Amino acid sequence: MSVVPRLAESWESDATGTRWRIRLRAARWHDGTPLTAEDVLYSYRRIVAQKLIAAPLFAGLDPAHSGALGERELELVLAAPNFEFPTAWGAPATEIVRAGTTGFAAPVGTGPFRFASFTPGGPAVFARFDGHWNGAPQLDELEFVPITEESARLGALLSGQVHYAHDLSAVSARQVEGSDRTRLLVAPRSGMQAVALKRDRPPFDDPRLVRAVLAGVDREALVRVALNGRGEVGNDLFGKGLQHYAAAIPQRTRDVDAARALVREAGAQGLRFELDTSAADPAFDPATALLAEQLAEVGLTVVPRVGPAETHFADVLAGGVAGHVRSGALPLTTYLSTRVVGGRSGNYTRYRSRYADDLFAAALRSPDPAGRAARLVELQELTRDVSGTLVWGFSDRLVGVAATVSGIVSAVPNAVGWARFDTAVLR
Repeated sequence: MSVVPRLAESWESDATGTRWRIRLRAARWHDGTPLTAEDVLYSYRRIVAQKLIAAPLFAGLDPAHSGALGERELELVLAAPNFEFPTAWGAPATEIVRAGTTGFAAPVGTGPFRFASFTPGGPAVFARFDGHWNGAPQLDELEFVPITEESARLGALLSGQVHYAHDLSAVSARQVEGSDRTRLLVAPRSGMQAVALKRDRPPFDDPRLVRAVLAGVDREALVRVALNGRGEVGNDLFGKGLQHYAAAIPQRTRDVDAARALVREAGAQGLRFELDTSAADPAFDPATALLAEQLAEVGLTVVPRVGPAETHFADVLAGGVAGHVRSGALPLTTYLSTRVVGGRSGNYTRYRSRYADDLFAAALRSPDPAGRAARLVELQELTRDVSGTLVWGFSDRLVGVAATVSGIVSAVPNAVGWARFDTAVLR
């Protein structure tokens, strides 16, 4: 969760934090043409102009005054200071595409594997790229197979149909560990497990009911049961253990009496609300059952609404009043940019606060790392009770790998080492 060089060889800002100069390494696209500064400029301008998912991270970019300084050097100009801007370049959905690209049916990239074929609803195949800047990978080919159900992924791994199965449950992990044909990769505290309560609509537009849910949940029981002990208790904050995490805030514990009092105060005894769930995460179903039991004790009735795993997160984002969400590790500023401040498109709870927005902007424009950190902690303290995000735990990321495969390391999702197959060796 720190910024490391890949296609960007080096970077620096001016004293104001509004001009960032980037030097690219010598790299080539899969068709043999060189990576250039124009490719990077096109990619970032495209994100902003088309309002793609990463657009909030580039909200301050001034495309007209940003430009190439040479074939492999460019300058990005911002409308306001942002001393955390480099974290945006490594965020999900900021991959560099070749200048002028408008279609992606046969994508051309710069990575260690090049596109070979893709069948909608079926496998995607990638072949080794011998011209990769960091050296060619060991494998000749990769085939990604879509298997939505977690139990089916486990079965495919144990039977030898696949060599790598991600996002396994704690129960499945024991089977992987018990087989001499497989091994388990564990990345502790990798994924935030949370429930998003929609703040822009009833019933959770009433802050008393948000606080009632936060007080009525037993986080330790959820980790013990829904994660089978493979995780850590959350404190309604993202990024436990990461830089700028507000670790000094006391751990929230269950307070049934306080939760009941808040429900009564809101006149909501017996309130029923739907909780969107699916098989998108192995923990969602057991967590739903336990949440229903716990909140029933404070006077609230949870009605599970089961949807398709393939569209779960989009469905929670678009509608409903409450739903399970999760997130892999991200720099805290990336998470806040896309999920909390400014009414962003990735804000599951629809929380809005002008003061929170201003506080975040002040943090970004602070050249002093200590001052920046203090403002980010203050922002977490401000939003923890009111944003509508119930972070009940942080799950371990469990991945099963065939014993015949080496060279794949355990890493948290979104980190540079996650799901990296260029170093994999198949015996």
